[in-house]
Amino acid sequence: MNTAVQNRISTGIAGLDDILGGGLTPQRVYLVEGSPGAGKTTLGLQFLLDGAAKGENGLYITLSETTDELKAVAHSHGWNIDALSIFELAGDIELDLDAQQSVFHPSEVELAETTRNVMTRVDEVRPARVVFDSLSEMRLLAQNPLRYRRQILALKQFFSARACTVLLLDDKSSASDQHLHSIAHGVISLEQIAKDFGTERRRVNIIKMRGLRFRGGFHDYTLDTGGITMYPRLVAAEHNREFTPQVSSTGSEGIDMLLGGGLVRGTNTLVVGPSGIGKTTLSTRCLLSALERGEKAALYLFDEGLATFFARSAALGMELRPYADNGRLHIHHIDPAELSPGQFAQMLRDAVEHESVRCIVIDSLNAYLQAMPGEQFLILQMHELLSYLNQQGVTTVMVLGQHGMIGEVRSDVDLSYLSDSTMLLRFFESNGRLRRAITVLKSRTTEHAQTIHELQLGPDGIRVGAPLEGFEGVLTGLPSYRGTTPMMPNVPHADS
Repeated sequence: MNTAVQNRISTGIAGLDDILGGGLTPQRVYLVEGSPGAGKTTLGLQFLLDGAAKGENGLYITLSETTDELKAVAHSHGWNIDALSIFELAGDIELDLDAQQSVFHPSEVELAETTRNVMTRVDEVRPARVVFDSLSEMRLLAQNPLRYRRQILALKQFFSARACTVLLLDDKSSASDQHLHSIAHGVISLEQIAKDFGTERRRVNIIKMRGLRFRGGFHDYTLDTGGITMYPRLVAAEHNREFTPQVSSTGSEGIDMLLGGGLVRGTNTLVVGPSGIGKTTLSTRCLLSALERGEKAALYLFDEGLATFFARSAALGMELRPYADNGRLHIHHIDPAELSPGQFAQMLRDAVEHESVRCIVIDSLNAYLQAMPGEQFLILQMHELLSYLNQQGVTTVMVLGQHGMIGEVRSDVDLSYLSDSTMLLRFFESNGRLRRAITVLKSRTTEHAQTIHELQLGPDGIRVGAPLEGFEGVLTGLPSYRGTTPMMPNVPHADS
């Protein structure tokens, strides 16, 4: 991305400026296209209000909305647009049938009159920024592509001669119309995608931008009270940072032994196992250990309610409320039906860059997968996200649930190759009792144990037993006993 930004103006949306590498080139004409409801009007108002805050005159030319409707939109976002000039071409005069200038009756006379009115108002206001909403009416007035193209070119030259930066809004009513793409200096495409369940997903794509190097691809954005917030697609290579790798305890001697010393800063650990096996308990223990060392930590909880999480953790001897109360622990309960992947990535970036968080737990990736349009996109997203966290020196713990309690189990998605360390948990049966087994499958940074151990969870913490020598098939969940390894004595424990 461009680091030297010269002669740029802000769009009024910080995320969009980031995507564009600093903003727009001034005194150019840009096309903002999108279906109704995508946020074109809101983007145009933010663009003009940003200029007004810098002392620049702004003009909003509307052929499709009334002044009252624009003020209602601004009011819904808490904005005051009195500083902007609004030129309503669909006013009472234009709708006067006797005047024969109705924008709803396209003709060559009306097109010329509309263009003349626009030019006159621009010369009166002398704006630095202009929003033209929308081109659909101009297309209807022109009646044919040749006249339409000539009219847009004439407007472009007119605005250029008056040093205006212009946003032309278009609702994509003509899917095959590529004239605007070739004429405009840049094209910003807004999309609104309806999902079968949950909130709609919005994303932006920069189709072209002459003379500027921008971040390509789709970027998520939200349209809420206060305007548009865009979340630039995370590119890990842009966020390198120097840090010193060091091994930190998980808070359990047994788990540290299995991992070859503990968790290494700048790495991620995947905890895999069926429901109820203790994945959240293990990740919470790692989180609490970081807090006890004085680090800031963040927990992104997809599956479990906060009240249940706090109560169960306290029953297992892990009291987290004091850390949440003093701001050292940031807990986010996330509804995957209401969250876009780009928004989640931005939440993690804000925690790392603004809150100085050094330990992150994501519980679980199964629910996060539901926010993605497909498994392959989750893997690509997680690759960038984990690479970014590793480069920032963050210790990351991820939980991945598997289907099935015993016997054959399967995962929604295989992310083991992305993880630096992988801990596998399994249920097994012994003497008529259900027990837990744990092992470390891989570790890229330490010499981990190659053995399988019994795991117990209780008020006194996490207990790891002796290696289960003499057992076969523990990892499959259907072990056969062929030795004399003693089981640990059972202790009362809370549900994990």
